[in-house]
Amino acid sequence: MSFTLSSLKNIRSLRAQARNMATEDLTEILEKLKVVVNERREAANATAEEAREKAEKLAMYRELLLEDGISAAELVNNLQPAGSAKKKRAPRPAKYKYTDENNEIRHWTGQGRTPSPIKNAIAQGQSLNDFLI
Repeated sequence: MSFTLSSLKNIRSLRAQARNMATEDLTEILEKLKVVVNERREAANATAEEAREKAEKLAMYRELLLEDGISAAELVNNLQPAGSAKKKRAPRPAKYKYTDENNEIRHWTGQGRTPSPIKNAIAQGQSLNDFLI
């Protein structure tokens, strides 16, 4: 809290500060403080009202579930998280065929890191098109 606000909370400091001020200025400050206090009270009341309405709605939904014979646990267990059901993309078809160091035939989609046998062959002058399926 700043020094100014903490001095407003201390009656002795407040009296000392107010001694050098005109009554009109003190009245203006008082009116502004009343406005601030009323705004804070209204905000707190609005928050409390929202919480009360939410609690009423929850109680109503709880009663509806109990009337239908559904427990809250059943309801929660049957809910699926929104957005987490991401579809996995289909695997890409292979575009290139090459023989690795163990003389095994391998396939490459053309995505990701280039396999070292293909990289070595390109370095020796071959074309990537030579490996097309």
